[in-house]
Amino acid sequence: MRHRLNRAGAFDPRRKDVRSPGTVLVPDPFEAIEGMDATQLKFEAARAALAHVGDGMRLGIGTGTTAEAFVRLLAEKVATGLAVVGVPTSERTAVLCRELGVPLSTLEETPELDLTIDGADEIDPELSLIKGGGGALLREKIVAAASARMIVIADRSKLVDTLGRFPLPIEVNRFGLRATEIAIGAAAADLGLAGPVTLRMTGSQPFVTDGGHLILDASFGRIPDTRALSEVLHSIPGVVEHGLFIGLASAAVIAGDGGAEILHAAR
Repeated sequence: MRHRLNRAGAFDPRRKDVRSPGTVLVPDPFEAIEGMDATQLKFEAARAALAHVGDGMRLGIGTGTTAEAFVRLLAEKVATGLAVVGVPTSERTAVLCRELGVPLSTLEETPELDLTIDGADEIDPELSLIKGGGGALLREKIVAAASARMIVIADRSKLVDTLGRFPLPIEVNRFGLRATEIAIGAAAADLGLAGPVTLRMTGSQPFVTDGGHLILDASFGRIPDTRALSEVLHSIPGVVEHGLFIGLASAAVIAGDGGAEILHAAR
């Protein structure tokens, strides 16, 4: 099975593959929010997160449409004198930062960061995340781990009781792809999880990450034990990284009709 990307190059679980008439759309109970004022909510969350950015900070800058809203607001502050340096989590983000005049560095030059601000595909009450819809999960996780703090920005549609409604992105090596896919399915089955594991496509070709890897999207549904799944996926040689971000986010800025609120993990 193959998954289609939206115009921004991100995986969209609701989009139907026009070449596969039998493909079933994943229902989205928040479709009205996404369709009516999604852009406004992204900017609202990004603006609230920007209040946590101070002069002289070393920033990790995420990937995706919400992170891009943050970059645009950050660039406005930089233009009026805010002194920061950013480490982008993707080539896509780097291009936007350069276009807008946000100073950039690399993790080789700036290996310790003060703060990373990034979006998420799902957020649970403990601030564990599913990320990777934009295809940058490996670099996003490396940058987040190098940061003293990570603030997630999103709208309320991303909040879930249990992770798994959004298919879990798993970045894999090209070599042994089929063997890795089988191993992922078997490891999931041992944890009582089941569902299609599909190669992400862009057009007629596999989607390729900035690191030259492929992505498998695993539609397991609810994942009751995210730590156990994380551990077994890391034990599979062909898995480079997965989109479960556990224990990395220190806060989440969530935008809704009533404004933005800051959430902290329910430990």
